[in-house]
Amino acid sequence: MTTIHVPTPQEITGPAQAGKTENMVLNMGPHHPSTHGVLRLVLELDGEQVVNVAPDIGFLHTGIEKNMEAKTYQQAVVMTDRMDYLAPLSNNLCYALAVEKLLDVEIPERVQIARVLLVELQRISSHLVWLGTHALDLAAMTVFLYTFREREQILDIFELVSGARMMTSYIRIGGLAYDLPSEFLPTVGAFLDIMPGRIDEYEDLLTANPLWLERTVDVGVIDEASALALGLTGANLRATGCAYDVRKAMPYSGYETYDFAVPVGKKGDTYDRYRVRVAEMRESVKIARQAWERLREIGPGPYATADRKVAPPPKSEITHSMESLIHHFKLWTEGFKPPRGDAYVSIESPRGVLGCYVVSDGGPKPWRVHFRSPSFVNLQSLPHMAKGSMVADLVALTASLDPLLGDVDR
Repeated sequence: MTTIHVPTPQEITGPAQAGKTENMVLNMGPHHPSTHGVLRLVLELDGEQVVNVAPDIGFLHTGIEKNMEAKTYQQAVVMTDRMDYLAPLSNNLCYALAVEKLLDVEIPERVQIARVLLVELQRISSHLVWLGTHALDLAAMTVFLYTFREREQILDIFELVSGARMMTSYIRIGGLAYDLPSEFLPTVGAFLDIMPGRIDEYEDLLTANPLWLERTVDVGVIDEASALALGLTGANLRATGCAYDVRKAMPYSGYETYDFAVPVGKKGDTYDRYRVRVAEMRESVKIARQAWERLREIGPGPYATADRKVAPPPKSEITHSMESLIHHFKLWTEGFKPPRGDAYVSIESPRGVLGCYVVSDGGPKPWRVHFRSPSFVNLQSLPHMAKGSMVADLVALTASLDPLLGDVDR
């Protein structure tokens, strides 16, 4: 296996060796508009050329994983929203699937379809933020305004189903928080109708733009072997030509029944990472359209498991069923108690492989929760990709990795 050394800030800022020209050491961040969060990059520079770079993380540490140990399994859902705060529904889904694996609970087909539709809309929303801010980092203002126009429509859909635009906590253990409203399918259908044309607009502005090509082609190149050695996943790995996608390799929530392709690049540069994510948005529209049609065919139905010891009964039941009222009371005061054991589930989040490991001691609260967050792992490739580049290219390179510091500093 290829071994790649990632330098620490201490290695870069150590004393200069005698008889050698001393390079300049600069801080980029932790407050810098192009680091996509509170990230400090310690740069070793020879003029404007990057000799070495060391990511310094931890400025946004929230202790989410530890705090989840003090919450019941259902209460902990709200904390998952705040890790990758551009893909909270993906975080909800990963955690819910892990706990459902512990409980061995059956999820209705309608819920599975709704989950797929929502997380694919979330993937599009996340990629829109990435594309807009990435373009803005390279002085392309118009793209930012266009992408946020469509993102607003997706956030309106999330608000429609959950009452919140971003921190939805809508995907719950056992199903969904509430049933889908009657306006859901028409609203989503209208969005899916216009979105392919909007993606065409982004490509018209960027894909063949000579300035965009100059700033992204052959910038931050990484080959497939190095990407695998560094643990890269998601679009960053697929841009090297490796067609690994959890939705295909280890399907969950019925993804094996959907027709979609896995876009890949060739050179593994910043431009390829751009092309792969744009193509992924098109594939997400395709998946969302299939899920939308299935929801329309399946019609009304349950929005959570029928196991009342896992998911609370609908409010309509509580008004006339004492048993339902007791289930509701016990779930929200004591919580459910999965059997002793552990479970791990991974999904394909907008940034790559997101994994959740849950350990149960038989009590109402998780004994341990740990997330394998893609941003944390992807970020370690930055020193390898940045060596020899210019400082100006480092801005484009960092943005192309799509790091999110809430996803890094859990």
